[in-house]
Amino acid sequence: MNKLSLALGGGGARGLAHVGVLKVIEEEKIKIDAIAGCSMGAIVGGLYAYFGNAKEVEEFIFDTISSEKYKELGINKLSTKQDSSSNYFEQFFDFIGTSIQLIKAINRSFYLDEELTDEIFDFIPDVNIETLKIKFFAVATDLFSGQEIIFSSGSLRKAIKASASIPGIFPPVKYRGYLLVDGSVTDLVPVQILKQSGYEKIIAINVVKSLENPNPSKNMIELLYRVESISSYHLSSYQLKDADILIYPDVRNYDWSDFNFAGEIIKRGEVSAIEHLDEITKLYRSNIYKMRLRKLFNRIRNK
Repeated sequence: MNKLSLALGGGGARGLAHVGVLKVIEEEKIKIDAIAGCSMGAIVGGLYAYFGNAKEVEEFIFDTISSEKYKELGINKLSTKQDSSSNYFEQFFDFIGTSIQLIKAINRSFYLDEELTDEIFDFIPDVNIETLKIKFFAVATDLFSGQEIIFSSGSLRKAIKASASIPGIFPPVKYRGYLLVDGSVTDLVPVQILKQSGYEKIIAINVVKSLENPNPSKNMIELLYRVESISSYHLSSYQLKDADILIYPDVRNYDWSDFNFAGEIIKRGEVSAIEHLDEITKLYRSNIYKMRLRKLFNRIRNK
C-alpha cells in the first residue's frame, strides 16, 4: 500500500504543533491517506480526518480553548508558565483554586472527575470513524492487560477520549471489558500501527518534552507526568525507527497544560514542517510516481 501517512504523537498542548505541520502539508497540496494518533495526536488527527481541512481544525481548537466552559475547567492553571496579562492577585487565586482541586483529587486516582471529563470531550464530533474523510487510527492502553488498543471504527469521541485519558488527570475509560488510558503509555508516536496496516510511507511527528528538567515536581500531577515522560521518551526511540521522516517541532520547553500558548506552539509546528519540506515533497512525489507505474503495469497486464 504505497500511500502517505502521518503518525502524530502525544504531549498535551505540545501536540498542537501537529496543526502547524498539517497546515504546511495542506498548503503544498500533499494528500494524506491515513493518520494514526495517540493522546493530543489523536485529537488533532481525528479532527483533521473529520474536517479534512487544517484551518478548520485550528479554528475549532481556538474556539474550544477560548470558550467559557473550557476556562471553567482550570486546565491552564496547571501550567508552570504564567500568563503575563494576569496580575498578581489573579495568579494567586488561580493557584488557590488549583490547590483545592488537588486536595480533592487525593481521595481518588485522577484529578478531574467523570462529569468534568465528559464536558471536556463533548467538543469532539460524535460520529463514526468509518465516515471520516481520511483513514484514522487512535491508540489507547488497557490498564488490565497493558496492551495497546487500536480504534479504527466506532465512535470517534469514544476513541479520542480513551486515547487522551492522561493517567492521573482523567478517569480511565471503560470500553468492552477494557479500562483504557492514554495511548502514550504504550505507543508515544504510533508508527508501527501504520506499518502493520500496510502503509509504506510514514511521516512521524514527535512532540516529546525535553528530558532535561532541573526543577523538582511541585505536585503529584507534575510528578506523574514527569515519570511518564521519561518512560515514553525511551520507548519512542525504538518505535520511531520505521518512520521515513521524523519531525521534532521545537516545543520541548512547553508543559502539557500550556494551551494558553496555542498560537506559539502551532507556529512552531509550521516552522518544523517548512524545515522538512524538501524531504516531505520528495517522499510524496515518489509515492505518486510509484502509483502511476503500478496503474500502468496493471493496465498493460489486463489487456
